[in-house]
Amino acid sequence: VNPAFEGENIPLHANRNLLLSECDWHESPQGQKLITSLIPMTSRDRIKTIRNLPRTMEEKRRLRNIVDKEKSKQPHHTLHSCWAHCLDSISLDYRRSKSSLSEFFSSISLWQKTLKVIGGKFGTSVLSYFNFLKWLLKFNIFSFIVNFSFIIIPQLTLPGRNTRPFTGLEILTGAGSFTETVMYYGFYTNSTIRHGSSGPSYDMQLAYIFTIGVSLVICFFSLLYSMAKYFRNNFINPHLYSRGIAKLIFCWDFTVTHEKAVKLKQKNLSTEIRENLSEILQENVKFTFRQQLARFSAHIAAWLVSTGVAIACCAAVYYLAEYNSEFLKTHTNPGAVLLLPFVVSCINLIVPRFYSMFGLVERYEMPRHEVYILLIRNVFLKMSIIGILCYYWLNTVALSDEECWETLIGQEIYRLLLMDFVFSLANSVLGEFLRRIIGMRFIKSLVLQEFDIARNVLELIYAQTLVWIGIFFCPLLPLIQMISLFIMFYVKNISLRMNFQPSNKAWRASQMITVFILLLFFPSFTGALSILAITIWRIITYLYWQITEGRKVMIRLLHEQIINEGKDKMFLIEKLTKLQEMEKIENPRALILERRQTEVRLHVVLGTLGTQTYLRFRRSVQEDHLKA
Repeated sequence: VNPAFEGENIPLHANRNLLLSECDWHESPQGQKLITSLIPMTSRDRIKTIRNLPRTMEEKRRLRNIVDKEKSKQPHHTLHSCWAHCLDSISLDYRRSKSSLSEFFSSISLWQKTLKVIGGKFGTSVLSYFNFLKWLLKFNIFSFIVNFSFIIIPQLTLPGRNTRPFTGLEILTGAGSFTETVMYYGFYTNSTIRHGSSGPSYDMQLAYIFTIGVSLVICFFSLLYSMAKYFRNNFINPHLYSRGIAKLIFCWDFTVTHEKAVKLKQKNLSTEIRENLSEILQENVKFTFRQQLARFSAHIAAWLVSTGVAIACCAAVYYLAEYNSEFLKTHTNPGAVLLLPFVVSCINLIVPRFYSMFGLVERYEMPRHEVYILLIRNVFLKMSIIGILCYYWLNTVALSDEECWETLIGQEIYRLLLMDFVFSLANSVLGEFLRRIIGMRFIKSLVLQEFDIARNVLELIYAQTLVWIGIFFCPLLPLIQMISLFIMFYVKNISLRMNFQPSNKAWRASQMITVFILLLFFPSFTGALSILAITIWRIITYLYWQITEGRKVMIRLLHEQIINEGKDKMFLIEKLTKLQEMEKIENPRALILERRQTEVRLHVVLGTLGTQTYLRFRRSVQEDHLKA
């Protein structure tokens, strides 16, 4: 064990020299015996054996060099040994290059050092939130690249001009001049893009549908893969992917030489040991029957109150949406559209804090259980509100007389996402900071606050759900979410260091990221997928309804045309008959000329009847004329 980990004030370089001076064991009989046994081994087995030795890195390198030197002195070098040596060299180079690439990508990974500092000071529970935020950022980067490549760029190649002036209010409302941009569904063309008579064609309708669909399908399988991976690591085989207490106490990475890195490593190990020990102690706590009954009653009461509050909030949001739509029909103030997003954001800010106060009554012994319960209650609240809004959009906005209801829904989702980001930013910058200032000067108990993992994680899941629902109506939402997540990481990191303290109850949160991804998959992603499926089905059904109505109109027009043509034929026949009757009275020559002109017109009208029908008709007229 590194003495620096035990608190002794010994420099690391002195510590290493001490180990090396005491461990020249390769010259001892045991060392010589080990070297003799390593020489006949293959390179892979030799490296594996040396790697498992309880020695420092420098001692292992020295031993490997000695074995290689002794092996090179042996005279028997056959073709087989040369070939084996060549393969071993290639394998060694491959492993070294793979390790170098892994270290390189780890060094350039986004926020790698910051995440280590957070994990060392605040534990794995708080670290899981920032890892989840980083994971969502990657998702939105992928979605934006796909949409920008296959939807936005082709649309930008078409000539177009925005006729609406920019006033600045569009940044908050999402309306105005933003309506005639690639921001919303209604701006995209429904025709095939073709540049030049012989240039390639690009069907924008199919590209729009298939791009969004492929992006969501890839997200679906990525979520499944991530859930399976974390579930295997944290639930099925946790001993293979996590470090036990024995490894934490008796293992030290001697490649860590920098003083700050050593201190950070010590802090991480200390936090992990504290979390493991605390969890073991909490599992052994037992309660009497009366205590269990009181705790069960508190849980039931908390669930009833939280469910009632969620139902009341959903009802308030629905009636507010109905009232707001009627209000906007009679008022032209562009800022009035911010009322609904403002109220929804207020609910999402206040109610989760009200749920957090239930912990004072329920008093969970294991912090993990408290986080799980808060997650479930907040998921029920936020997903219910989103469900009510989707019901309002699909049954009120979509059935209205507006020209493009998809654009209106896209604007609503844009305002909800932006308002949620503004509230989260204001809460971190103003609320948490002001609480610390007030606690330092007036109320001392307010200074000691802990990071609310459940509430902050649900804010991320809520925003990502809005992005997935609105990506069909507003393809640029992933870009907006990227910017929001990037800013929120730094804001939350600064607020965490300034305004929060580590949890009083240390607990291991290695399974938290699995729960977060599970909640992101269901009900967030599956719910968004269902809403989009309903929306696309209504586009499809509307299209077929229009085709059916068009065919009905065409049939009616053709029927009227047939009736009119029949009337024209009867009129011409009656006129021809009258002319034949007046033939003996009037001038025969003039009558014959007029009769021929009438027959020509009749021939044109009766063209649809066919030549044979016309000849039979003309023969019957001649017979009638002879009889007359």
